[in-house]
Amino acid sequence: MMQPLAPTGSPVGTPPGADAEMRDLLLGAIPALRAFAFSLTYDLDRSDDLVQDTLVRAWTKAASFRRGTNLTAWLFTILRNLFYSEQRKRKREVEDAEGAHAARLASLPEQEVRMEMAQFQDALNLLPHSQREALILVGAQSFTYEEAAEICGVAVGTIKSRVSRARVRLIEALGMAGTDDIGADGATRAALEES
Repeated sequence: MMQPLAPTGSPVGTPPGADAEMRDLLLGAIPALRAFAFSLTYDLDRSDDLVQDTLVRAWTKAASFRRGTNLTAWLFTILRNLFYSEQRKRKREVEDAEGAHAARLASLPEQEVRMEMAQFQDALNLLPHSQREALILVGAQSFTYEEAAEICGVAVGTIKSRVSRARVRLIEALGMAGTDDIGADGATRAALEES
């Protein structure tokens, strides 16, 4: 049985702005949302829950999204805000800050690539949360500094500084001192190519 349509052409009970186009855009953003959520939580189940909550929030607040702007940045902002709200609620839970419990649950890497990835993950985990978040947004998710600054709610210069400090700390933690190229972002590569 078909749902009756509201005067806007949407099914009754559908939030304003939530239409087929919005649904398709949200579905297309799921892989990026899952990657970002996992980079914050390091837990597949928790990150999937976070993505689901983000999609529900975006669907119900679809009218507040300005069409033509960066949907992924808007969704990342929602996800990030939900994550921090959840973190505040979890403060009373027992933390495994040193990873002792997690280390007992982990299996040893079987291949060199897995070992290198584990070393990288450990080095990434040593970064302060704000630096790790900025580095993932700019380096792994390919957001511009401006978009990352908007997602994090800070100035562009703050994001640039966090990314720079994160890269230096990663190099130090991985024992790669003296490395000339530390994976410059797109803007830095473009500037280097022009000179």
